[in-house]
This record gives sequence, C-alpha cells and structure tokens, in this order.
Amino acid sequence: MIEEMLQKPCWVIDFLPSQVPADSDGQFFAVERYYLQAPRQETLRRRFAQILLRLNCYADLMVCRPEEENWQRNPDPEELVSRITENQTDLCILLPRENALLTLNRDDLCMAVYNPSEQLLACLERLASAAGLFLWQPPRKEETP
Repeated sequence: MIEEMLQKPCWVIDFLPSQVPADSDGQFFAVERYYLQAPRQETLRRRFAQILLRLNCYADLMVCRPEEENWQRNPDPEELVSRITENQTDLCILLPRENALLTLNRDDLCMAVYNPSEQLLACLERLASAAGLFLWQPPRKEETP
C-alpha cells in the first residue's frame, strides 16, 4: 500500500518556500548541513510534530515505520512527538479517510505529503504556516528538464 501511495502526487512541507534551483548561487548544501545538526534538526522535527498533532484533531492517523507492518492508530501525543523527534527512523503516517500518506525521513528537512485532497492541502497549509513552515509542490519528473 505504501509503494502505491508513493506514486501519487506529492507536496512538501519544508523550511524553504520552494525548491532551490540546481543553478542557484546560494549555498543550499551548507545550509542543509547546518539544519541537519543537533539541536536545529530536533527543533524542525518538533515543528513537524506540531503539525501532525494538530492534524490528528481532525483526522485519524495511522503511524508506522516503513519496514514494519504494525500500524498504530492515533498514538498517544507524547509517543507521537517522541517518535518524530527521536530521528532514529523513518515514519509513515497514513490518513485512511483521506487516502493520503505523509512521510518523514530521518535525514530530510521536509515532510512529504502524497495524494492530498484539496481540503487536506488547505488544512496542511494553515498548519505549516502556523509552525513557520511552507507547503509547496515540487515539479513532477516529467516537468523537469
């Protein structure tokens, strides 16, 4: 099921407002390394946790690690935050009624959202903004030169 969802349209919740162009004059990789270091990465992951906790007020969340089969429905808020901030593993968050999937990979500075409805996107945009983050859609592979 996860593999199928990963083929659906994707959006990103990120600390940047859009994808950095490959020919950018900036220093994206140096900034990325900066944010991947403790405690900055934990701070960013706490923002993702805020979004997911608030989203869980509106929708069921099914959480698991990609390599596992045992999905946990609506984990305790403290447990969910701990799983997100521990940064030892990747997480998949399924929204069954929305037929959407969110992924949070341990070495990424963004959270991916697959197959979101317009209503879910609107909610996530408000939640991301409240957490000081951005929601944007990367170009599809066929759209990139």
